[in-house]
Amino acid sequence: MYYTHRMKTLTVRLPEALAADIEAESKKRRVSKSDIVRERLERARKAIELPPALDGIADLIGSVDGLPSDLSARKKDYLKLWGYGGKRPR
Repeated sequence: MYYTHRMKTLTVRLPEALAADIEAESKKRRVSKSDIVRERLERARKAIELPPALDGIADLIGSVDGLPSDLSARKKDYLKLWGYGGKRPR
């Protein structure tokens, strides 16, 4: 794996078992330990990335019955009609 941009040096302390695992993989694959660590960190970063906001609810869009078809265009009008946004009695 070759990187075309500049890299920073970072020193970390690892448990012996993890360091041994990285070293063994490095020897087996004949790549540097740094490459192994970078690959593992990149995989971990990708695994925790959140999906785009609408992907989680895409199946729900348009699934609520009984709402006005122009709700998204006239939301303020409907909120006023239903009593939202005004002053509340004390």
